[in-house]
Amino acid sequence: MKLVALCRAGVLSAGVLAATPASTNPETVGPLRAKELVRLVRQDCGSCHGLTLRGGLGPALLPDSLRDKPEESLRYTILLGRPGTAMPPWKSILSEAEVDWILQRLRTGFPHEDKR
Repeated sequence: MKLVALCRAGVLSAGVLAATPASTNPETVGPLRAKELVRLVRQDCGSCHGLTLRGGLGPALLPDSLRDKPEESLRYTILLGRPGTAMPPWKSILSEAEVDWILQRLRTGFPHEDKR
């Protein structure tokens, strides 16, 4: 029902909803891609959400600030962006499994880049 509400609110289109798998497995992200995703979040997302993800132009992405946010809403914000704001859509770069991997880690404390 939440997805239908998002469609009615104009956050999602019916076409995107129909083309989106119901669930994904974040464990399908391999170690190399995981390293790339950490860098992407720290650098690209960090440019608006702060390099430490404590907020900036965009809100904080820390476990406490995400605790009460619905998973579906966060997922679709990442995939589709937020029209009229600086939040771009990432659906051309990230799969749903990768978004789920990112969200899982944001909710538990995002890892730092491996400097090796």
